[in-house]
Amino acid sequence: MNSIEINNLTKKFGKFVSVDNISFNVKQGEIFGFLGANGAGKTTTIRMLCGIIEPTSGDALVGGYSIKKQPNLVKTQIGYMSQRFSLYNDLTVEENINFFGGVYGLYNSVLAERKKWVLKVANLEGKENVLTQDLPGGIKQRLALCTAVIHRPKIVFLDEPTSGVDPISRRGFWDLINDLSAEGITVFVTTHYLEEAEFCNNIILINAGKLIAEGNSNELKTNYIKGNILEIECSKPIATMEILERQPFVDETSIFGNNIHILVNNEFKDNDQIKTLLSNNEIEVKRIDKIIPTLEDVFIHLLEKDTKQNV
Repeated sequence: MNSIEINNLTKKFGKFVSVDNISFNVKQGEIFGFLGANGAGKTTTIRMLCGIIEPTSGDALVGGYSIKKQPNLVKTQIGYMSQRFSLYNDLTVEENINFFGGVYGLYNSVLAERKKWVLKVANLEGKENVLTQDLPGGIKQRLALCTAVIHRPKIVFLDEPTSGVDPISRRGFWDLINDLSAEGITVFVTTHYLEEAEFCNNIILINAGKLIAEGNSNELKTNYIKGNILEIECSKPIATMEILERQPFVDETSIFGNNIHILVNNEFKDNDQIKTLLSNNEIEVKRIDKIIPTLEDVFIHLLEKDTKQNV
């Protein structure tokens, strides 16, 4: 059963096409990753699916309701959390919970019950009177997510929810997302942290408003990169990348921390080919390993491929 069904959805701002005739489905209860670079059309898509802005053409069913014909009913089915705005920092924890509970139509005993749930899940029991601005980033994000689902929606949209949060807090936040999914809530999430996308049941990549890939993590790594990925640890990574990207046996290069990832083609012979080349340029090679591609490798590969096709 699908929680979201998108059919030929398009959004134009004047002559600029932000979302270009996209179609896909999201299953009930799954964690769905919607990935793309800045300006790819992710937030515009979410705002249409939440009934905030109207599509130029096409339609979508969210929780069974049309975003064009029944946007107000769509809003009764969803929760929404944005990186830009989710909580009022000058209100206390309890005041934020009361506010969002009221926005979603919760009062009296129902609100009291859900407030207890929020405080427990967000690890804020006994801290009801603390100003939200004084909370640690990870706890604040948990509170924001809990207020977004305080009314037990069928679907929750999370737009870059862990931006600026430390890795340990991000892990705890994703534990909460998994709990929501286990309860049958559909989680539609965008993130710039591609390691987080590993937690998603299904992933779609969007670039310049168009869908360019779909599948789970393993499918994306298997189906979209056909050559071998090598990781190179060396003394001068920037110079190494500049040298390797000019070689006929290298299709793509990218930098990962202090290391280089390269996608090699059929002209690649063996590691000595790289070692000799770099040694002649006074670069020390510490190691060269064949690796399983990461989602970041796939993401970079697909973006470069899509950009070349549209030049």
